[in-house]
Amino acid sequence: MNRLHDFVLDTRLGRLAGLRAAPAGRTVPRVLALHGWLDNAASFIPLHPYLPGIELVALDMPGHGASDHFPEAAEYTVVSTARSVFAAADALGWDEFSLLGHSLGGAVASLMAAAAPQRIQRLGTIEALGALSAEQGRHVESLREAFARPGGPRKPLRVFPDPATAVRARLQAGDIQPDAARLLVERGLVPVRGEGGPRGFSWRSDPRLTRPTAIRISEEQVRELLRAVECPVRVLYAEQAQVYFPEEQRRARFDCLRDAQLSTMPGGHHLHMEQPAEVAAVFADFFSAV
Repeated sequence: MNRLHDFVLDTRLGRLAGLRAAPAGRTVPRVLALHGWLDNAASFIPLHPYLPGIELVALDMPGHGASDHFPEAAEYTVVSTARSVFAAADALGWDEFSLLGHSLGGAVASLMAAAAPQRIQRLGTIEALGALSAEQGRHVESLREAFARPGGPRKPLRVFPDPATAVRARLQAGDIQPDAARLLVERGLVPVRGEGGPRGFSWRSDPRLTRPTAIRISEEQVRELLRAVECPVRVLYAEQAQVYFPEEQRRARFDCLRDAQLSTMPGGHHLHMEQPAEVAAVFADFFSAV
């Protein structure tokens, strides 16, 4: 199997980077893979060898990895990110394709499947289904919190003396194993130069990704969009639900889908990186059936 290599797309909404293998010499199913929040396209390196027979293109979503950041006036939302991913598909010449999304990428992919059912052939999500929703009664609080930090001076980006130190920092954030953290960190760092020459490494993701979200849609709106998904869906959850996506909620969202299969397995939030063979077994036949 071809190894994944770097590529860049100039789209109508900006430059997007990612990882892809050389296109197959025959027609095979096309799958766009979307990573989680503050991750990058390297999220799918462990999984790729276990998904033969498909053309996998893993994007760095806007503000992540080597992709362009949004302009200061643009908000990072699942809608704006979905538009950029569709622009990437257009630049690839893909009219129809499937989606595989992890965490935030799964939220974006879910929205895309509802927004343009004529383009999305199949939808696979890992540890996500639909976007994060706002708790009833917190809309004003979230809005005011976001507007209290509209821009202003940002604290300096943390500079690490070497990539190994950055890996340790990522591990301290929790819920990821060392090999997976190393892959994400290697792609997520950029050299920082001082007046006398190199002085270390810093994250190249957009710091604005950590700002509070001003307005989130309601849970009922999320479920309405999931009910509009027309393509076949396969969902994979880790057996231990995330605090922000509790079991009752994630099961209720799955029940909104009209043509779907649900799998669960032991593991952490990045189970597609840490147990790639087992995760691929859930999705390989699903995507190759297109």
